[in-house]
Amino acid sequence: MKRQDFRFFHRLRVRWAEVDMQKIVFNAHYLMYFDTAITDYWRALALPYEETMVQLGGDLYVKKAGVEYHGSARFDDRLDVALKCARIGTSSMTFAGAIFRGDELLITCELIYVFADPASQTSRPVPDALRRLLTGYEAGEPMLHVKAGGWAALGADAGKVRTAVFVEEQRIPMQMVWDEADNTALHAVAYNGLGQGIATGRLVQHAEGVGKIGRMAVHRALRGSRVGADILHTLMGAARERGDREVMLHAQRSAEGFYQRLGFTPRGEPFEEVGIPHIEMVKAP
Repeated sequence: MKRQDFRFFHRLRVRWAEVDMQKIVFNAHYLMYFDTAITDYWRALALPYEETMVQLGGDLYVKKAGVEYHGSARFDDRLDVALKCARIGTSSMTFAGAIFRGDELLITCELIYVFADPASQTSRPVPDALRRLLTGYEAGEPMLHVKAGGWAALGADAGKVRTAVFVEEQRIPMQMVWDEADNTALHAVAYNGLGQGIATGRLVQHAEGVGKIGRMAVHRALRGSRVGADILHTLMGAARERGDREVMLHAQRSAEGFYQRLGFTPRGEPFEEVGIPHIEMVKAP
């Protein structure tokens, strides 16, 4: 196997606790590496695993896991764990995997999963929707699309994401999550291949020539997968099209680095909003 055989890579660094007395990674940890990468693979498909399996009416169970060793990783090595869905049968799917240190192939694996009823654990046919997503991803297709529009069209889906993130996760009072600006704002919602809304944000007219992005929320399982960046780019594009000279936002301090990587710069002193530390950030669209 070669790196160019794969679209998906999960990067990790070998930890001290994973090295044995031979000063190489203990063999059983490689299966853990592949299992960790599988979780990230679903993230690459823009699928929050638990909600996805509920919607599909089943779950995935490991039928077979095989590992072949070609070389050894050592403490502090940076490894790329590659995976691809190599085959989809009636009720099973086979993943081929490889671990690379640079271009050097260290480990290969085969993982076979069976789609099954979670109560009886009896096999079921792989749903067509999941089959299409897997084959589409491996063919290089995009895994999400962003819709922009008014609250009437997108409010229901935007509201679900806001409720999950702001109300349930961050404990912000419900009445502080919605306001009158929703009725005039431009909203953006990112959808995955199953039609699930997984991220949202809005753009309001803060002042003449100044747009304000707010209510940015991403499903917790999909943070770090660039879906938030897609929402931001959509809203920034809308601000640019209407002629805004500046876009500002109130960033939670925990997300400040995310906005800085996308070109926003802090302005002024930190402050608290809804009991959470924030900083104002700005960028020309």
